[in-house]
Amino acid sequence: MVLAFSGWNDAAEAATGAASHLLGCWTDPAFDVVPELVAELDAEDFYDFQVNRPTIVVDESSVRSLTWPGTQIYGLRIPTLENDLVIVRGVEPSMKWKTFTSDLLDLADDLEVEMVITIGSMLADTPHTRPITVSGSGAHPDIAKRLGVEISKYEGPTGILGVIQDGCVRRGLDAISLWAAVPHYASNTPSPKATLALVNALEDFLEISIPQGDLPDESIEWENEVTDLAKEDSDVAEYVKALEESKDSSDLPEATGESIARELERFLRRQSGD
Repeated sequence: MVLAFSGWNDAAEAATGAASHLLGCWTDPAFDVVPELVAELDAEDFYDFQVNRPTIVVDESSVRSLTWPGTQIYGLRIPTLENDLVIVRGVEPSMKWKTFTSDLLDLADDLEVEMVITIGSMLADTPHTRPITVSGSGAHPDIAKRLGVEISKYEGPTGILGVIQDGCVRRGLDAISLWAAVPHYASNTPSPKATLALVNALEDFLEISIPQGDLPDESIEWENEVTDLAKEDSDVAEYVKALEESKDSSDLPEATGESIARELERFLRRQSGD
C-alpha cells in the first residue's frame, strides 16, 4: 500500500504527483492496467470544508459538477509484478485522525497488505540543479534494520503520514516512509523532478520497474524554468550557487558511485521488463 496526501506532507505536490503517476503509468496498451476504485472514505467524517473546500468544475457541455475533498483507495493488478499495489491518494484530513488511520489500516488488513509505504515531500535547503534527495526511514528500529532503511529520529509536529506510520507499528505491520527534499525557493509550482525522484526511490526499494512516461522530460523542463527564473534575480542566483557548492562538497565519491549503481540497476530492470 502506497499512500500520499496533499497538504502539509506534499511540498510542490511531489508526493500526490507520484501517486497519480502510479495510477496512470500502467494504462498504456503494453500493460493495459486499469486502476480499480476499492474504497472511498466518507469526506463528511474527516474534513472541515472551510479548510478544504469542495470545488466546482464545468465541462465542455457547460454542465457543472461538484467535487468533495476526500481519500480514494485504488487497486492495481499488474501482471509483471509479484505483488498487487494499493494506492491511497487524498487530502490530509482535518479531524478524527485516529479513526481515519484505523479505517485505512483495517482496509489494509482486509486486502492482505504486506507492507505500507508512505510518501511525502518537504522543503529543504537544496539546489534544484542537483539530484533530488529521497530519504527512507522506518518508524521502529527493528523495522528499519530489517528493511534496510534509516531509523527515523525526527522529533516535532507531524502530519497524517506520521500517524499512519505509528499505527502500522502498533499493528505489527511493516511500514517505511520516503521523503523527497524539494528546494524551498522553487516550491510554488508542481515539481516533476521531485515526483520522479520518489518514483525512482519506490523502484529501488521494491526492486521493480515503473514506467517513467513524460516525467524525465518534464523534470528537465522544470529545472530549466527554475534556472531561468533564478537568473533574473542576482541574490537568488548567488544563493543557488552557494547551495550547489555546499551540496557538491558534502557528497562523497562513494555516494556518487552508489547513485550510478542505482541508475544501472533501474536500467537493467527496465530491459528485463521489456
